[in-house]
Amino acid sequence: MYNRVNIMLTPKPEDFNWDLVGDKGFGGGYTAAEKEKIASLYEGTLSEVTEKQVLSGTVVGVTERDVIINIGFKSDGLIPLSEFRDVDGGVKVGEVYDVFVEDQENASGQLVLSRRKARIVKAWENIQGALDNDIIIEALVKRRTKGGLIVDLFGVEAFLPGSQIDVKPIRDFDIFVGKKMEVKVVKINYTNDNVVVSHKVLIEKDIEKQKAVILNNLEKGQVLEGVIKNMTNFGVFIDLGGVDGLLHITDISWGRISHPQEVLSLDQKVQVVVLDFDEEKKRISLGMKQLTSHPWDALAADVVVGSKIKGKIVNVADYGAFLELHPGVEGLIHVSEMSWSQHLRNPQDFIKVGDELETVVLTLDRDERKMSLGIKQLTEDPWTKSDAISKYAVGTKHTGLVRNLTNFGLFIELEEGIDGLVHVSDLSWTKKIKHPSEFVKVGDKLDVVVLELDVENRRLALGHKQLEENPWNTFETIFTPGSTHTATLISKNDKGAVLELPYGIEGFAMNKHLVKADGANAEQGESLDFKVLEFSKDDKRIVLSHTKTFSEVAEDAAAPADKKKKAAPAKGAKAPATAKTPAVEKSTLGDIEALSNLKDSMDGKK
Repeated sequence: MYNRVNIMLTPKPEDFNWDLVGDKGFGGGYTAAEKEKIASLYEGTLSEVTEKQVLSGTVVGVTERDVIINIGFKSDGLIPLSEFRDVDGGVKVGEVYDVFVEDQENASGQLVLSRRKARIVKAWENIQGALDNDIIIEALVKRRTKGGLIVDLFGVEAFLPGSQIDVKPIRDFDIFVGKKMEVKVVKINYTNDNVVVSHKVLIEKDIEKQKAVILNNLEKGQVLEGVIKNMTNFGVFIDLGGVDGLLHITDISWGRISHPQEVLSLDQKVQVVVLDFDEEKKRISLGMKQLTSHPWDALAADVVVGSKIKGKIVNVADYGAFLELHPGVEGLIHVSEMSWSQHLRNPQDFIKVGDELETVVLTLDRDERKMSLGIKQLTEDPWTKSDAISKYAVGTKHTGLVRNLTNFGLFIELEEGIDGLVHVSDLSWTKKIKHPSEFVKVGDKLDVVVLELDVENRRLALGHKQLEENPWNTFETIFTPGSTHTATLISKNDKGAVLELPYGIEGFAMNKHLVKADGANAEQGESLDFKVLEFSKDDKRIVLSHTKTFSEVAEDAAAPADKKKKAAPAKGAKAPATAKTPAVEKSTLGDIEALSNLKDSMDGKK
């Protein structure tokens, strides 16, 4: 059985008659006017799109990865579904969102859109508008950061400084995290994408109104209630309900306090009185202790001059210490009233802060609220003791403590309150001491003898060298003029040299008497023979010469025989001086002048 097959034969191209088709092909049935009308209708359904622009787009489709958005352009755009995570319930067809045109046509011919960038651009527009129009924005505090808080402002993170959170200092920023707060934009920095907001400015507007009301009704003596908002070492600042006042540390309590935190704490409510205020500078001085009566008003009537009182040391200064009887009532113990000693010392040598002492009232002025006290008055004055005159009679010997050194001598404390002066000239018989420090130092003990006693003026003249006999009486028989002794040069100056003789005594030789036999000058440290030219017990002065030890011998040897005969004494005349009683060489005019200068110099040093 055969199937019938109908075969349609297609004509060959060269056999196709194009003329039969005519000009009514695809779209060929429209006139020019109809074509123009259709084109205008088509173009009307499209909108002009500019890159980097924010437009409204409608969701026309949702896939597993993308959201298809129609913005009225010739083609739809795609936005990743991840940019719609914040949409509750998911994205639905027909919903309208703001989108940002990134690219009209990418390499694939696709319109590229972004919802995330659209939100950022829109947020910055809103932020700028809030700054320009002074708009208050509700922001969410996201987290704490160094120096303040980070808040969400239309999806943009903004910085809220700690100083702009409130008019009073905030110590705990964490309490604001996760809460909403009204803020105002105060600064925008587009270079760093930085926005600064403030909540404080909103509060200050209300405070300014309250401040004006408070200042208008403010007057001295008015009692107000406030809250301590800040504390320093010199006082506290109190918020009086929109205006701050200073409560100085001295106006907190009648007693002494070293820091306000000893009696007050932050955020504490306190009653204060207005002491003074400056309307121009808007400064208010407050007081707290003035709300209570002065402690001096409650001072017992039996506290009088001469009475004994006890208290606690609250302050020690260079000039004395303050004793507190009870808070607000103090008396000064001057350093001179701490000891009978005539030499003032540091008060801390006697007492320290916190010590509890008994004192004697020396002066009292209840009107001026001043009191001076003494400690030494609790013991007897050593100068008024019955045995003081006999104990320190002239010639008595004592051992004392060196308390002070001066250019002219040193002060020795024989007992508490009994001091005496040892003049520098009374330290040694043999040594010429220029300053007491060459002989003794502060803190040393020294044996002395009383030279003078003046009980009325509380003065003692003491001596140390007087404990021994005056060796110059003996030296007078040893260092006779013309005698020769070995001495050592211990120092030289432009006038001569100081020599050390036997027994530790010192002498002096002028430069011309230091010339040796070889013509050289004697130098420091050399030991040579010296002849005594002059000895003065009263002035404690010995003048010596080395040159004379050899020059006189040479002169005698060179003298002519006839001169020696002429020099022989006549019958019955006195014999010339022998070696045992050496003759003193007649001084020349130059020697007399030099010795006179030396005497004046040594007298001046003495």
